[in-house]
Amino acid sequence: MPSLFQRLSALWKKSQPPLLALPQAAVPVVTPAPRQVVHPPDPLRPLNEELVYQALRNCYDPELPVNIVDLGLIYDVQIADDRIDVKMTLTTQGCGMSGHIAGEAEEQLRCLPGVRQAAVEIVWDPPWTPNMISPAGRKRLGLPEG
Repeated sequence: MPSLFQRLSALWKKSQPPLLALPQAAVPVVTPAPRQVVHPPDPLRPLNEELVYQALRNCYDPELPVNIVDLGLIYDVQIADDRIDVKMTLTTQGCGMSGHIAGEAEEQLRCLPGVRQAAVEIVWDPPWTPNMISPAGRKRLGLPEG
């Protein structure tokens, strides 16, 4: 039986549009898509945990079409003046994208009004399980509600 990761990866691949065949002589031009902020911060609202989670919902696991909040990867958020500290985990300890995901999360946090410092720490306790995926994440992945 395939692991959850294998099933989710297969699901993600199915949702991708098919690639177009290019003639051998053609060189594809790659134009990076502008980064779309799904949940833009409201500059008039004071910094709070809700805004932090809203910003973190703009970060996605590169292999899954679900944000890190709905995947259940965020374990703790601490706000002190102009600093945010977040503890998060990953779906697997061997994930080679840990630095990328943590860096993207820090970038999103630093975009919040009034934030001067943001730190994201990767932790492994408690270990992540699929039970941590939110109902919205389960729906997006086509998983039954748990």
